[in-house]
Amino acid sequence: MSGTRVVVADDEVLLREGLASLLGRSGFEVVGQCGDGAELIDLVREQRPQLALIDIRMPPTHTTEGLDAARTIREEFPQTAILLLSAHVEVEHAMDLLAGGGGSGYLLKSRVTDVEEFTETLERVVKGGSVVDPALVEELVAARRADDPLEEITPREREVLSLMAEGRSNAGIAHALWVTEGTVEKHVHSILGKLPLPDTHDDHRRVLAVLTFLEAR
Repeated sequence: MSGTRVVVADDEVLLREGLASLLGRSGFEVVGQCGDGAELIDLVREQRPQLALIDIRMPPTHTTEGLDAARTIREEFPQTAILLLSAHVEVEHAMDLLAGGGGSGYLLKSRVTDVEEFTETLERVVKGGSVVDPALVEELVAARRADDPLEEITPREREVLSLMAEGRSNAGIAHALWVTEGTVEKHVHSILGKLPLPDTHDDHRRVLAVLTFLEAR
C-alpha cells in the first residue's frame, strides 16, 4: 500500500531497523521508530500514522508495555490500524484489542518470513481487516473448554475458520484448501449457522465467528 504512514515500536534495534527498511522498500512511509511504550504514544500523537507495528513486550518490565500502549492508541486514535508482534504465544492479553473491531492483528515474529505475504497482511489490517496468527488459534483450540461452542464444528470447518482468522477471503481460503469457492461458501454458511451469533450482516458475523473461535477454551 504505497505511501501508508507507519510507525515501528520494538526495543530490539536490529529487528526494528530491519522492519523499517523492509517497509520502506515495500512502498510504506516509515514516519518514526521507537523502543518503549511511552515514546510510542508520543510518536503516534505527533505523526498520526495510519498503521502502528508494536512489539507486545518492551521496557521497562518487558511484559505488556506495547499492548498497553496499543490500547491507548486505539482509544485516542481509533482510525490507526494496529499490528501486534510477539515472540511468544500470548493471545489472552490481546483479546480485548482484537475484539474491538477491524484494523487490528496479531502475528508471531517468527512468522514474518515472506515479505510479500507480510505486506499483504499489513494492507488488510490498514483496510480494516483483522488478522490473527494461526499458531495462536491452534493453542486456543487445543485448550478449549468442556462447553466448547465449537463442539459441532467439523474438522474441515475448523480449517476454514482458522483461515478466516488469518483474514483470508473465501477465494483465498479456497486456494489454500484446494477446493472451490462455492464449497468454502457452504462451509462458512454452516459455521455461521452453528455458532451462537447475532443476526447481523455476514461480514460482521465472520469477525464474531473468529472471535468465538479464539475465545473457545
